[in-house]
Amino acid sequence: MRITDQITLDSWELTESFTRASGPGGQNVNKVATAVELRFEAERSPNLPDAVKRRLRRLAGSRWTREGAVVIFVQDTRHQARNREIARERLADLVRRATEVPKRRVKTKVSANQKRKRVEAKKARGEVKRMRGGVDPE
Repeated sequence: MRITDQITLDSWELTESFTRASGPGGQNVNKVATAVELRFEAERSPNLPDAVKRRLRRLAGSRWTREGAVVIFVQDTRHQARNREIARERLADLVRRATEVPKRRVKTKVSANQKRKRVEAKKARGEVKRMRGGVDPE
């Protein structure tokens, strides 16, 4: 399975299993296994660099297993073939997003002028509130 120009997944890394889907479908749902569970052995994959594996683990979240596999479960349609396509597309998209190196955050400082303006605004607001006090009866 081709993900990018540099990354292709071998067939031994992918395992598909089929189960009965829940939801609408009439009598068909009781007979046909249309839901797809696609399992990708990401941790053991020689095709993924370590940095991509780390980002994939973070992006996969609860779909990442203790064994280091990514499990994608699809039961969107009533057709097994279409569910297989959707599962493979989702896996490819997930791996593609993991290949993108995030931009480093550049720390910035608040300027002295902005700090001064903020303090002045707070003092002015405090003065307005202080003037709301009760009127002296004398």
